[in-house]
Amino acid sequence: MKTSTKNSAVATVKIYHGYGHKEDLFVFGHVLKGKPARENMFSDKIFNNFLHLIRLFLIRPIAKAKVQLIWENQIFYAKTESDGYFKFEWQSETDVSKGWHLVTVNYLNDTNEIIASGEGKIYIPNSTQYAFISDIDDTVLVSHSADSGKKLRVMFSKNPRQRKTFADVVKFYNLLALAHTNSDLLNPFFYVSSSEWNLYDDLNEFFKHNELPKGAFLLTGLKKWYQLLKTGKTKHQTKLIRVARILYAFPKQRFILLGDNSQQDPEIYANIANKFPDQIVAIFIRNISLSKELKTNKILEGIQNKSISVCQFKHTDEAIIYSKSIGLLI
Repeated sequence: MKTSTKNSAVATVKIYHGYGHKEDLFVFGHVLKGKPARENMFSDKIFNNFLHLIRLFLIRPIAKAKVQLIWENQIFYAKTESDGYFKFEWQSETDVSKGWHLVTVNYLNDTNEIIASGEGKIYIPNSTQYAFISDIDDTVLVSHSADSGKKLRVMFSKNPRQRKTFADVVKFYNLLALAHTNSDLLNPFFYVSSSEWNLYDDLNEFFKHNELPKGAFLLTGLKKWYQLLKTGKTKHQTKLIRVARILYAFPKQRFILLGDNSQQDPEIYANIANKFPDQIVAIFIRNISLSKELKTNKILEGIQNKSISVCQFKHTDEAIIYSKSIGLLI
């Protein structure tokens, strides 16, 4: 995300990684009052990390703001929602090469003068590759989602570079990025999480620091400071819709779904597999909650297309071995 210096004290335009192809491109973001949040210096001090997290939730969205998207020679307009959120969906008049592309969104006043600008990226994957949709909390990032107190203690006391991944998950995801392809055409990743957009920059830093595959994040609505204790809690249907939109956008792509059983990933992924039986290749569920192991197995047994491979695993090396057994990894 890049913000212009012109009137930068007035507003910030945050743009999140978008995705799509020539016929259907998506990009989304927020318009917020004030300067962009100061970059975290990744302090080892708990108090500094506490303040950093609080600042991420001290946001002031700008509702009904006029925003302008510039894509090559095309220009589009939209208005932000009550929480400052905007979304653009469009078709490109020209061919779009595979890979990452820059996109600019401007916040305009009533006379169409630019108040603030943001710069983001859109990812165009290769349509012949596998694609991966992954949860984040307790799938990649150790989050303790089932224990609210422990989850909040970790969030408040650790900066993004101090947060932990599960053992071998970085190795696993980078192997998946190269599954049946090469380093010039990496398989795309979509990270669909119950975490809020407030945490986007921190999650981005966590993924970069740990050298996890770069991808598009699809998070949940912004929360205010007084909702901080409810972070990461969203409705089942909301996440299901976000996953379904990705599959609708790439009808020719074959997907692998990765999640955990701490919340509702098994139910969501089983529903997705039954709705898109020809697009789903495999489902991987990290067994975080041993008390839910049998229930998770029963849910996954309800998937109608029995050719979809299913793996519930406790340790990542089990998922790697299973991936090799089904030919996903060589």
